[in-house]
Amino acid sequence: MPLDSLFSTQGIMVMLLAAYAVAMWMFLTSAPKVYTIMVSDLEIARQLYEGLLNLPVADVPLHYYYNYEQTLGVPSIDPLYLSAPIATSPVRGGNGSEGLWYQLKKNTQLHIISGASLGQKNRHRHVSFDHDCLEQVLMRVQLRGIKHKIRSDKPLNFLVKDLEGNVIEMSEVSN
Repeated sequence: MPLDSLFSTQGIMVMLLAAYAVAMWMFLTSAPKVYTIMVSDLEIARQLYEGLLNLPVADVPLHYYYNYEQTLGVPSIDPLYLSAPIATSPVRGGNGSEGLWYQLKKNTQLHIISGASLGQKNRHRHVSFDHDCLEQVLMRVQLRGIKHKIRSDKPLNFLVKDLEGNVIEMSEVSN
């Protein structure tokens, strides 16, 4: 009888595993894309992204809130980040959720973390490993008519001046 094998212990385990796989797939495919920018000063970053760029504050995505990357064996801090002193004042608590979170597009978020060193002439630095991330920030800067200067396209590097006169260097780090 096929119905008996479906409700056997083995059949129920197979159904539970299949349901878990479907739930995990739905969870991961609905998760927003997250870009990360490392900054030299979180408060100046907050003034830029919330004030000048008018990005809405976003909730921490569940896969960050539950520290999903750690369960996959991904290290929490890239060794490259350790070359600069890391600030110890998280804006939000919890593993992986420290820093600032903004909604960049419908299913795209921006995660701002501390750890970048100051640049030349003590410029505040915002560093990203993702070209698309900085391209979207530059587009937002241009759409809002904020004073900026593009220094190079590849890797993308541009300067932005905030309302307090701070020069912020937005820099793509190429691998």
